[in-house]
Amino acid sequence: MTTLDVTLSIDIAQRINSKATDCFDNAYKAALLIEGSIYVQGFLVYTADPCIVVEYAWIELNEQIIDPTLPHLNKNADELYYFPAQRLTVKQLKAAIEEAQEDYPEDNPLPIYGAAPYEYYGEVMLGGADYTIAHTEAVAKCEELNSKVIELASVIERLEQNFEN
Repeated sequence: MTTLDVTLSIDIAQRINSKATDCFDNAYKAALLIEGSIYVQGFLVYTADPCIVVEYAWIELNEQIIDPTLPHLNKNADELYYFPAQRLTVKQLKAAIEEAQEDYPEDNPLPIYGAAPYEYYGEVMLGGADYTIAHTEAVAKCEELNSKVIELASVIERLEQNFEN
């Protein structure tokens, strides 16, 4: 089980001058910086009202998640849930970016979706079956978190009613 290394995430974010709106590029730069790291694309679920599922990227090193976009999220580690869909070594990442730049020079090479056939989640085409599995798991976690928020709101409402009586 991978866990988020908050201290290293913040350190790497500062070292690469991470940007709030580009988790894919942040993870790419971090992967290049940290020897032995793995670039990961998937989904991030974070608590909000309602909770949110976003396509996202981070890196992993020795069973630790290093999220170079973490300082921009304004969330605690226990409010974040990562669902990996695809892992690439730095060598694989560089090769995929090079190929994407040759094939589609006008497009941003990140994120990387691997080889066709692609599948759909919702109305958006994404990567293969691994993306579908990760997205399904992320949505289930989001629904779980939302049901806890609804349950908590119901308890608060009952307590307020009892207090008024």
